[in-house]
Amino acid sequence: MIHSLFLINASGDIFLEKHWKSVVSRSVCDYFFEAQERASEPENVPPVIPTPHHYLISVLRHRIYFVAVIQSEVPPLFVIEFLHRVVDTFQDYFGVCTEAAIKDNVVVVYELLEEMLDNGFPLATESNILKELIKPPTILRTMVNTITGSTNVGEQLPTGQLSVVPWRRTGVKYTNNEAYFDVVEEIDAIIDKSGSTITAEIQGVIDACVKLTGMPDLTLSFMNPRLLDDVSFHPCVRFKRWEAERILSFIPPDGNFRLLSYHVSSQNLVAIPVYVKHNITFREGSSQGRFDLTLGPKQTMGKAVESVLVSSQLPRGVLNVNLNPSQGTYTFDPVTKLLSWDVGKINPQKLPSLKGSMSLQAGASKPDENPTFNIQFKIQQMAISGLKVNRLDMYGEKYKPFKGIKYMTKAGKFQVRT
Repeated sequence: MIHSLFLINASGDIFLEKHWKSVVSRSVCDYFFEAQERASEPENVPPVIPTPHHYLISVLRHRIYFVAVIQSEVPPLFVIEFLHRVVDTFQDYFGVCTEAAIKDNVVVVYELLEEMLDNGFPLATESNILKELIKPPTILRTMVNTITGSTNVGEQLPTGQLSVVPWRRTGVKYTNNEAYFDVVEEIDAIIDKSGSTITAEIQGVIDACVKLTGMPDLTLSFMNPRLLDDVSFHPCVRFKRWEAERILSFIPPDGNFRLLSYHVSSQNLVAIPVYVKHNITFREGSSQGRFDLTLGPKQTMGKAVESVLVSSQLPRGVLNVNLNPSQGTYTFDPVTKLLSWDVGKINPQKLPSLKGSMSLQAGASKPDENPTFNIQFKIQQMAISGLKVNRLDMYGEKYKPFKGIKYMTKAGKFQVRT
């Protein structure tokens, strides 16, 4: 299936390659580089690129392109899912998935790739199994391996590989038993200049950190499970029970994992948590323009809107800006025309505003269109879709674990047109 894997950094350099069935020349990546040049943004590179003899399937994570080379037709999503699993494994092992971390742990990287794919087909992709096969790197283990010439490969086969629950190893023991769940929602929206919503949708995930002794069986129920649409589950979830009762029943993996991801696309269910009042004007024949922008919270159920950052690509005719922020700081790059306003936390009693003037090129015609604003924000302890966990129960073990649920909403591609 997968013949080769190339890792390409933001500069376009291939800094790591791995071949399984046969060695594929690096020149095959030239087709990828051509597509990269045609793309307006790094994330706009087509995920599937056909070439005369191969298919190139890629994902972009942490400013690194993971490019798989395929010689025969396979379902592209199958390969994309595997590439994401590779990135998640690197992140689990090294803490971060960066070019420096991969180069520092290149031996472990090759060992992991050798175990995750067998002759080009996915084999062991569960973190618990991999950690029994290949021990995560530590400073002490690295020193011992350097002195003795040994590797991180374990001496025994993992116990869970052949069991009915391959995602959980046997004999797990903890002094403190705890299960924490994070409900994280990302809202993508386009708001027109009158404040009406053109499109709005929510991408949500439930990430879990479960450290429980033995072989616990958990059930997680929601107050309003009908909100969830287009749901994707971890293999541990019993799908038939979800279909029948809308309850998540599962034996959890040990440690961190993504329990499910979901999508809410009904616009009447998507609340817009911030609003923008704007007055951006350019007068014909004048060298001055007016800039007036105010932000405020909306439908946040009393929760604070934090980490607010507003950015906009101003028209080419703008030479400079002279603005006065009531809160936070702003920067403007006269070369790229990028305006960025770091607002911070919105105080509903005193709404943040950015007002002032813009200097335009003398004699230049009025810009064809007003700028659009991209807004980033976070809202703690709130799921914007209204999703709420009802209860979490544990069966099969006698102890009482610590349990916790945390909610967070953040902006994805949130754009306001003026």
